[in-house]
Amino acid sequence: MEKYKELVDFPSKYPNIVVALGMFDGIHIGHQAIIRTAVEKAQEIKGTALVFSFANHPRSVITPEHTPRRIASDAMRLRILKNLGVDALVEIPFTSDFAETEPDDFIRLLRRYFSPQYIVVGENYTFGRSGVGTPELLHEASRTYGFRLTVCSSVMRDGAPVSSTRIRAFIESGDLHRVNEYLGYPFSINGIVIHGQARGRSLGFPTANLALYEVYERLPNGVYAVTVLYQEKIYHAVANIGNNPTFDGCDRRLEVHILDFSGDLYGAEIMVSFYERIRDEKRFSSIDDLIHQIAEDKKTVEHIFDKSFRLQENISMVL
Repeated sequence: MEKYKELVDFPSKYPNIVVALGMFDGIHIGHQAIIRTAVEKAQEIKGTALVFSFANHPRSVITPEHTPRRIASDAMRLRILKNLGVDALVEIPFTSDFAETEPDDFIRLLRRYFSPQYIVVGENYTFGRSGVGTPELLHEASRTYGFRLTVCSSVMRDGAPVSSTRIRAFIESGDLHRVNEYLGYPFSINGIVIHGQARGRSLGFPTANLALYEVYERLPNGVYAVTVLYQEKIYHAVANIGNNPTFDGCDRRLEVHILDFSGDLYGAEIMVSFYERIRDEKRFSSIDDLIHQIAEDKKTVEHIFDKSFRLQENISMVL
């Protein structure tokens, strides 16, 4: 899959373009339905499936104080788009100038740079200045510009459309069951393993440490059953999100003890996927109590993965 950070003459590069439009933050099951539809249309006409989106959320420009945290990293989004069959991702910066683009001008931009055979959007898609452009306006323009429009219905769960807003609320409350159901893949954090304070190693449970960044949605502090993807191999693991209260705290971080693994991960890129919350983070009165609890956490994680193969049924989405 190719990635573009600017608009170019895509028809000169790709035949019979089908373009899916949207922000696609997190690429949840509603987004996946739109993108799969675009891929299917492209296959029908022996064409090319392109996703046109933005590198930053429009609200980061329009209402910066209300910029939502990101659900998925760039690495995760690229993996999912590739596995959905997308041929190219076009992801340009959303700027204050672009925010002033009138809907008709945006449609002409699509015609100029993509000359699409099909445009695929969700039923709630908006575009142009103040978001006044709608699928109805795209339908009217299709007669003028000769493209065909497909509008995908919202995917419903628990009586309401699946949305990034709902997923963010579930992440913040730690409702991993709904988070993973709505995403269609396990909520994941990826990054480069950093040096910690080596306390885990001294306790007999070495950990890989990842920094946590404010731009991303955050699960509550606690201990979780996770998998770790390292060099395209998956390992079961115990993860702790928090501040190490037993040792008087530190910067909030993600610490992962990988089961049945030995080796030096410092500087390596890993992806941690979350399946189930085991317990709250807590302060222990002694080191021995902490060691005993970690051993119990390992048993719990082993039991979770042994009893339920369904936990990994969607892992293929990120491999």
